[in-house]
Amino acid sequence: MRALILAVGLGGLIPAGPLAAQDPPGDPQAGRQVANMCRTCHGLDGYAQVPIAPHIGGEPATYLSAQLRAFRSGEREHEMMSVVAKNLTDEQIANVAAWYASHTATAVLPDGFDAAAAPTLCSDCHGADGIAVVADAPHLAGENRVYLETQLNAFRTGQRTHDIMTPIATELTDGELREVADWFASIELEIAGP
Repeated sequence: MRALILAVGLGGLIPAGPLAAQDPPGDPQAGRQVANMCRTCHGLDGYAQVPIAPHIGGEPATYLSAQLRAFRSGEREHEMMSVVAKNLTDEQIANVAAWYASHTATAVLPDGFDAAAAPTLCSDCHGADGIAVVADAPHLAGENRVYLETQLNAFRTGQRTHDIMTPIATELTDGELREVADWFASIELEIAGP
């Protein structure tokens, strides 16, 4: 099972929700204004201010737009994000996605970490250093351990579903899940503005 999942992941077939080729190009400066409502949790630069929110600075605009549309439609649910996204227009989504995508995320493995030891089932899409190598996969570098464990458990229990992540998370033992979370949480993340 894991070999099949890994092979699919290596092929880059990572659906992350409805990515739309017709996404209008966003205006980062207009998106900065929309990001004012995001800053309490995600920070104005996309570096999360609270442990239960992901870092979003430097993520691809198509990924961010897809996630916001999923929250808006109810395909993905979260007590805060569903409320925020519910009233966003397509233009606002494109703009705020462009704002956060205009940032650059870089990651540095801690001393003593070897990229070859990265969790293989994760690093082929999310990168050994937690900077995604597949456009439809989010960065994991520097995410809070609790956030990572919560998301993996959501995929494992069916609270969240995804063609690739659900089967991977279902196969992880509790120990493997903690090792994955520990690996990516240990990485130093920096987000630089445009």
